[in-house]
Amino acid sequence: MSTTTGKIGVTTENIFPVIKKFLYSDHEIFLRELVSNAIDATNKLKTMASFGEYKGNTDGLKVRVTVNKEAGTLTVSDNGIGMTADDIDKYINQIAFSGAEEFLSKYKDKAENIIGHFGLGFYSAFMVADKVEIRTLSYKDGSQAVCWTCDGSPEYTIKPIDKAERGTDIVLHIAEENKEFLEQARVDSLLKKYCRFLPVPVVSGWEQEWKDGKYVDTDRERVINNTEPAWTKKPSDLTDDDYINFYRELYPGQDDPLFWIHLNVDYPFTLTGILYFPKIKNNIDVQKNRIQLYSNQVFVTDSVEGVVPEFMMLMQGVIDSPDIPLNVSRSYLQSDSAVKKISTYITRKVADRLEDIFKQSRQEFEKKWDDIKLFIEYGMLTDEKFCERAMKFVLLKDNDSKYYTLDEYKQLIEPAQTNKDGNIVYLYSTDVVAQYNYINEATQRGYSVLMMDGQLDSHFIGLMEQKLQKSSFVRVDSDIIDNLIRKDDRKSADLTPLQINILTTLFKSQIPHVDKTEFLIQFETLSPQAMPMVITQNEYMRRMKDMAAMQPGMAFYGELPDSYNLTVNTAQKSVAEIMKEAENALSSQVKPLSESIDAKNNDIEKLRKDAPEGKLSDEQKAESARLEAEVEKLRDEQEKLIAGYASTQPKIKQLIDLALLGNGLLKGEQLSKFIARSVELL
Repeated sequence: MSTTTGKIGVTTENIFPVIKKFLYSDHEIFLRELVSNAIDATNKLKTMASFGEYKGNTDGLKVRVTVNKEAGTLTVSDNGIGMTADDIDKYINQIAFSGAEEFLSKYKDKAENIIGHFGLGFYSAFMVADKVEIRTLSYKDGSQAVCWTCDGSPEYTIKPIDKAERGTDIVLHIAEENKEFLEQARVDSLLKKYCRFLPVPVVSGWEQEWKDGKYVDTDRERVINNTEPAWTKKPSDLTDDDYINFYRELYPGQDDPLFWIHLNVDYPFTLTGILYFPKIKNNIDVQKNRIQLYSNQVFVTDSVEGVVPEFMMLMQGVIDSPDIPLNVSRSYLQSDSAVKKISTYITRKVADRLEDIFKQSRQEFEKKWDDIKLFIEYGMLTDEKFCERAMKFVLLKDNDSKYYTLDEYKQLIEPAQTNKDGNIVYLYSTDVVAQYNYINEATQRGYSVLMMDGQLDSHFIGLMEQKLQKSSFVRVDSDIIDNLIRKDDRKSADLTPLQINILTTLFKSQIPHVDKTEFLIQFETLSPQAMPMVITQNEYMRRMKDMAAMQPGMAFYGELPDSYNLTVNTAQKSVAEIMKEAENALSSQVKPLSESIDAKNNDIEKLRKDAPEGKLSDEQKAESARLEAEVEKLRDEQEKLIAGYASTQPKIKQLIDLALLGNGLLKGEQLSKFIARSVELL
């Protein structure tokens, strides 16, 4: 044949700028596309041989990528089906006529692993090259080898050439601004990223060995890909070691996985893959590159948010499906109903696998629980369907490290931990050491205490309170033991208003300053053998602050001071003595001040009551302000009087510091003073 020229069949003169700028999200994709086309050409030859339409030799099929830095070229070669001049005119000169699509329709029952669908992949070469050559010889007997050349414009030339071997060489003359693709290391890194699991050997360079103090090339070709990755095999053909070795291939240097799920479905969509449960640290690290998406073993993306539910981002592994809709450049996902079906299927398979492990090997499941707890709680919090399934196998762990299902634990605690309103109270701890005294007191009462020290446990507790009927979760240090699971009506301390006034100021005045912390004094008549003072933290406010630490939208709660209750046990011997001595020493002075305060407050209230429609005149406002100032002055005098007395009573300070010490709130100078005072009291 003679040399011919022509114009590529496009609808616009500007097709190449469009390809270069907008078709692909990243220029490096060109290598994936060209190697994928070469794989297609090779697999087409295999398919035709299986049909008897090609009777030649199919041994040694492979794809080679060659860098020639001196010539400024990058070549992708295959010994596959090749092309004739007519094929080039049909599949290359007519953009978006996909040879793969036509081939699939003809050989749909046997054409496995044909990758291309859109007929645009070849033109990605012009993103990095200012000239591209196709040197090709068809498998057909008597074919003439041809060379197609294009400089990035719609103009091309095609001419006959000499070529001894069947197949195609795509020669890219790399543009000046893309010289990075002439570096062997750069090319190899892209091949490992996009082509490491292609079904045909991909060769790049040569194996090296250490000789005379340096690495030198050998005569052995370097194959960069694993042509039969584990997910392409039947689960029955794989051992545990096979799965673990594949994980190590995917994620070298990481701890071995806990267990895995092999996905394999062919209806109503095709999906294969292996998902691994890695050992998760005690924090949420939702990386975007844990799960890799492939299409017929070609890497597509590691951003699979649309394919797997959010909580499964904690997993690792591979998903391969030709049915996941991609954009025309195979660079990102397109959302549709097929993706939702695949996502639902994966969620169900993960839940099935976890339930099977739980049922078949409860002991092994419990051993791994602390490592997978974060994953399961995250899934239950973010996916309602997964939550429904997980309610059967989610575990609770008590402070003795015993594990229970939700039903088992309910049966365990229901008799002792049901309060007077018929609600089951789940007591929990977040720190065995810091909350030891509270845990000990609860267990002595016959109560069970859960360990809830995970990062998501505060959210998980809220979920359980929604799911479990007539149940509440209460931290073991959120109130005195008698109030945690109230069995009868609360008994208030039998104190007069004057006694409460004196004692509140007496104890509050001796509490040392703690940054961003407030204390509320309350009095309870507890057992004489109980602690004289107990510090607890309100469950609701503490829970809100915990959640605020993880949710920026709740920052308001995070800014609030920590609020603690200091409960004074009026039945305890030391407290009773302090109260009696204080009342004897202060009543004669405090009582007149209190009566005067009450009288002036009554006068203020009368002013407001007598004012028409509650609106004070200017004269009444002035009188009210005068009375309020006098009340404030009397209160200051009263507080100074009580605080002055309290400062002379080391026992008061000692009891308060003991309570603070038990909560880890006594530090620095105050702790040093406590130790010195303890020695003096001895």
